Amino acid sequence: MEKAPNFILATEFYPPDSSTTATYLGAIANAIALDMQTVVLSGTPGSARPAVDRNTPEVVDIANWRPPKHALARRLIASSALALRLFWAVYRRARPGDVVMSVTSPFTLPYSITLAARLRRATTALLIYDLYPEALVAAGMARQTSLVTRVLRLANGWLFRSLNAIFVIGRDVPPLLLRYPRVRAERIHFVPNWTLLPIGFREPDDDCSFRKPYPAKFIVGLCGNLGFTHAPRTVFEAARLLQHETHIHFVLSGWGVGWAELKTLQASENLANVTLVDPVPEEQLAEFLAAADAWAIPYRRDVAGVSIPSRLYNFLAVGRAVIVGTEPNAEAGLAVAEEDIGWVVPPEDPTRLAQAISEAASDRGATLERGRLAAIAALKYSEQASTLRYRDIVRRLRETDG
Repeated sequence: MEKAPNFILATEFYPPDSSTTATYLGAIANAIALDMQTVVLSGTPGSARPAVDRNTPEVVDIANWRPPKHALARRLIASSALALRLFWAVYRRARPGDVVMSVTSPFTLPYSITLAARLRRATTALLIYDLYPEALVAAGMARQTSLVTRVLRLANGWLFRSLNAIFVIGRDVPPLLLRYPRVRAERIHFVPNWTLLPIGFREPDDDCSFRKPYPAKFIVGLCGNLGFTHAPRTVFEAARLLQHETHIHFVLSGWGVGWAELKTLQASENLANVTLVDPVPEEQLAEFLAAADAWAIPYRRDVAGVSIPSRLYNFLAVGRAVIVGTEPNAEAGLAVAEEDIGWVVPPEDPTRLAQAISEAASDRGATLERGRLAAIAALKYSEQASTLRYRDIVRRLRETDG
């Protein structure tokens, strides 16, 4: 009989997929493979590869249909089909004592993977990137009392009790998990994401191609995946409030549903202090991020514990202050306040956001100093530190339950 792997990672996203989720999971699998035989069951086409040696993961392609993001019904069908395929793939491979880890993307995955692993008496782990149904409620896609919400919470009650380890990327997540009966705090492990850019403060350069077109002395940026848990309209409304402050200019970029909303708003309003920029290539990202004096991260209300703060770390890496609209107990808010690297304002409050931007622009030197502190803080969020933490916890799971 073929030797079973010690660690199995089941995921939809994996390199060569270019998403940040795939990038992080690729690094985690590579790190764990240094300690134990590792197999990745991947829903990303073209990701399959044999293990080059004992210290690299084997990657197995699992057939996956990927409808467009706006086709929600088809995406639900596709994610359910992938969950079933991965259930069977895990059931075939897992053995007692193995560690099987899944990710909350898509949301159907953890239930099927955990069930398959438990049926095979394997040790189970989950990496939470998005917490459902809380993310759906925060995005306005489900009500607290809806059938979908109640069913997901019932399923979560079984899931969270069944797991041997739960990895979270924010300190705001454990309080939500501990609301579920019989979830044990000692099984929850906080391991933050890390910067994906070289760390170091970049001096502002007025001749930078991303900054030169704008005569304003202070540039506020917005970029990234503007998904259902974000409120980019808040930044646009703040720009409207500051449209007569000619020394402040807004450069907005991104993708997702929020990006479409911004394009619609600007087409209607045509604010002179707002420029929309298509996402830049990865190799130009550090230069683009360094072109702004401060970056805004606008969340919707009640997203503490349900939204990934990954983009924050890249802003820190290039040494820029951050103005985040969120609850103070959210991970992004905690990091910004603790390190004194920006401003935390209430979510979906354009007036308070505009006030913070005005304050940042009124003393550009102090804002740049906060950027210097941000680059120092970024050193805490390194790939080595986080992957070592994953290795240590997975190794202990293997030793304890093997």
